[in-house]
Amino acid sequence: MILLQHVCLGLFLFVQELILRDNKLTKIPDVGIFKKLLVFDVSFNEITSLQGLSKTSSTIKELYSKNEVTNMEEIDHLHELQILELGSNRLRVMEKLQNFTKLQELWLGRNRIKVINLCGLSCIKKISLQSNRLTSMIGLEECNALEEIYLSHNGIAKMEGLSKLVNLRVLDVSSNKLTSVDDIQNLTRLEDLWHNDNRIESLEDIAEGVSGSREKLTTIYLENNPCVRFATSRSPNYNATLKQIFPNIQQIDSEVFA
Repeated sequence: MILLQHVCLGLFLFVQELILRDNKLTKIPDVGIFKKLLVFDVSFNEITSLQGLSKTSSTIKELYSKNEVTNMEEIDHLHELQILELGSNRLRVMEKLQNFTKLQELWLGRNRIKVINLCGLSCIKKISLQSNRLTSMIGLEECNALEEIYLSHNGIAKMEGLSKLVNLRVLDVSSNKLTSVDDIQNLTRLEDLWHNDNRIESLEDIAEGVSGSREKLTTIYLENNPCVRFATSRSPNYNATLKQIFPNIQQIDSEVFA
């Protein structure tokens, strides 16, 4: 019996991935016994607080918790984090991120966040703040490593703080209050632009705004903007016009070209 206990303990020590999704957990369980844990997932439970995370191993590289959490707490020691998923919670503030110098992906969609605050981090490659309460993009300008930004379904009225994000490939600003395409003219690596469900008045504004990546862009979403409604009412050649502007385009709205 004692030997079996030692064997089980030894196995615990080498566990690297612990998935506890979709149960009825009401708090973070004590998983301190797993000393080499790399992935910890407690999403889709009934957890309202991150209390208890302080007992987890500092080796964790990926943390997932889609629950009903209200604060970012007890995560300061997770210096090895590369992916942090705290979407679909009740967070109001971005905080306590300054120690995550290795963080590459931050997923905070479907929360109640009003202001972007990355606490000085500059290594982030992907960030999602979809379906929050943002009215401004300010806070991204120092994150030069960013490759993908997802800001749809907010209340943003102006594109700003993007001009230095030279590595940006994907930009999703759909379903906001944007009236023009700004601050991305010099970005040469942009491949996907999601700009649908905004208030853009003219296709000329689009062409000028995305001039730096005209040859690179392969996907663009513009449906449900005034410019699209106007263009299609005057001519059935809306797609042809965009193909002239973006010669390597492969998808316009939901239409994919061979």
